[in-house]
Amino acid sequence: MAPKKTHKNKIYEGKAKILYAAPEAGHLVQYFKDDATAFNNQKKGVIAGKGVINNIISEFFMLRLAEIGIPTHFIKRLNMREQLVHRVEIIKLEVIIRNLAAGSLVKRLGIKEGDRLPRNIIEFCLKDDALGDPLVSEEHILTFGWATPDELEQMVVYAGRINDFMQGVFAAIGIYLVDFKIEFGRMETKDGQLMLVLADEISPDSCRLWDMKSGKKLDKDRFRLDLGAVSDAYNEVANRLGLLPAISETKKEE
Repeated sequence: MAPKKTHKNKIYEGKAKILYAAPEAGHLVQYFKDDATAFNNQKKGVIAGKGVINNIISEFFMLRLAEIGIPTHFIKRLNMREQLVHRVEIIKLEVIIRNLAAGSLVKRLGIKEGDRLPRNIIEFCLKDDALGDPLVSEEHILTFGWATPDELEQMVVYAGRINDFMQGVFAAIGIYLVDFKIEFGRMETKDGQLMLVLADEISPDSCRLWDMKSGKKLDKDRFRLDLGAVSDAYNEVANRLGLLPAISETKKEE
């Protein structure tokens, strides 16, 4: 679904979201699209209603992470597909937290999909579509100045806390948090200092989620691997989180 013509100044359009200027200085409107991509944009499609579901799920996690002391760019949800967020300078890194073996880790290391890792692994990828978002080390990050030593340390600390919290939330509803991707940004505070905050989104687009009993995939892997019933899987995650009433209410606007 195309965005409503309520915003004129488009700042950025990515694979799954559009950022628009907001009336308030230092704020942006983040619009969630139904577009889906995989394999570094080689596979493209549309998942009906995905933007609405991701908007609600991301709101849920951003609010709860803020409650446990994780600063985020999220301000409030505006409607079914839009959030008001703080304008931040996105750090050019994807932070990946892995709890079970899946995806590229299985291919790179030849380990069995689904094996529980002896400890969770935090990896970094450079955000660069032309290069295929390559895996990078902490040495690369510091050498090329993609983040400062303090920012790198803070990202690792936040990633661990976010992982612990999200694993607990999903375990309580019978879902394994296999792995997930998060992004951070630099936000200017009122006194002119730069603050590291969680940005982007948390949703089935950015998480691998498996049903604990059946092993059923409840995330974007259903699109990547042509498993079908993608919208149903996203809705199931929202339902288990108790968010379907909010989604049903917002969908009435469509």
